[in-house]
Amino acid sequence: MIAVPRTDNSILGRWWWTVDRWSMAALLVLVAVGAILVMAASPSVAEDMDYDSFHFVRRHLLILGPALILMIGVSLLSPIGVRRLAWVQFAAGLLLMVLVLVLGVDVNGARRWISFSGFSMQPSEFVKPSFVVVTAWLLARPRQPGEPRGLILSISLLLIVITLLVAQPDFGMAVVVGAVWFGQHFIAGMPAYALAAAIIVGVVGLVAGYFSLSHVQSRINRFLDPDTGDRYQVDTAL
Repeated sequence: MIAVPRTDNSILGRWWWTVDRWSMAALLVLVAVGAILVMAASPSVAEDMDYDSFHFVRRHLLILGPALILMIGVSLLSPIGVRRLAWVQFAAGLLLMVLVLVLGVDVNGARRWISFSGFSMQPSEFVKPSFVVVTAWLLARPRQPGEPRGLILSISLLLIVITLLVAQPDFGMAVVVGAVWFGQHFIAGMPAYALAAAIIVGVVGLVAGYFSLSHVQSRINRFLDPDTGDRYQVDTAL
């Protein structure tokens, strides 16, 4: 056990007594489990693709190191620093989501990935966590005279994100973002009429996605009846 006195005002001392150590421990456990699963599952896939057995293991560990450093670095930030970082990341992510519609790699009719010098990234994955932080701040901050309500601003941001996701199309991510947004506002005490309106809009969106997007319809049908449609992913997992 690390012995850090509460009177320690160094960066490490303030970090140790303010960070959620249980959440940090849970994240490290997930990281370890993920690394073990990659080591167990990836060698056969790498060999089938004519790579070295530990090709994907090395790639995973190569990314894991900087990711852990970044995680610790972000946890050292103050709440104001986290909020500012979230806004910067959110704005940059939205810009990349717009660019991915034009410059993105087309995979089976969807443009979700963008490549830079051989490095591929999915901008929506950067938008998702920053969107949660930004909307949480909008709901928690005191309203200033003459400023729009946090609810109105968060709805506007949600519509922008959902529109860009559906345009890719990435209906699954849109559902996840919408569900998280709804959960945040439910916990924050969103008015009953607004909750009802959000539920209606969500149901209408799901129905529209089911009848307008064939891959969404196929996934829902397979969820309701696994024996229908392509079972490749399920059979491979088993």
